[in-house]
Amino acid sequence: MLDRIGRAFRQGGALLEVLRGASLAVNPGEAVALVGPSGSGKSTLLQIAGLLERPDGGEVAIDGQACNRLSDVQRTAKRRRLIGFVYQYHHLLPEFSALENVVVPQMIAGRPRREAAERAGRLLAHVGLSERLTHRPARLSGGEQQRVAIARALANRPLLLIADEPTGNLDPHTAEHVFDMLLDLVRRGGLAALIATHNLDLARRMDRVLALREGAVVSTG
Repeated sequence: MLDRIGRAFRQGGALLEVLRGASLAVNPGEAVALVGPSGSGKSTLLQIAGLLERPDGGEVAIDGQACNRLSDVQRTAKRRRLIGFVYQYHHLLPEFSALENVVVPQMIAGRPRREAAERAGRLLAHVGLSERLTHRPARLSGGEQQRVAIARALANRPLLLIADEPTGNLDPHTAEHVFDMLLDLVRRGGLAALIATHNLDLARRMDRVLALREGAVVSTG
């Protein structure tokens, strides 16, 4: 998926190398944890893996296709079709209901509204929110909001799920519940999942744990 990725940023007059030959692959049905201290480059690596940012060097491949030379329009289309994102903060549209938040990305991808609503209802029921379909985000708890965000990420049946601290804003009990649900959906759907987390207990429950050290990806064993 990622082969010898390099990424550097200008900081004042100096060049800060964040990623130096970072490589990793994630298989279908596999949940891989990405750990490392703040500032180690985890979010940058996820942005590159999700085709939101271009690397300075190396190659990104998704579903067997190299993506570096794709145009911005092609990258957007591939991202919309193949990748789902979950962030630390849910980023739900506040003026829309839970159901509508899961419908919108499907309609953007070209799915008819009725079909999109039916799938959204099924996904929200699967994450235990069948009685919250008409609720706007302000009327949902933090855990419920994040469950809507997970359903939204899976709405277009992605092959790859990228999650950046998906339980970071939740209390420990709620985090456990939401994380269990996320792992279950990944494995049931046969997704490849790359999940950045500071929570080492949650990381150890995934199939593999990788760490970012000095810009490179290493296995923690």
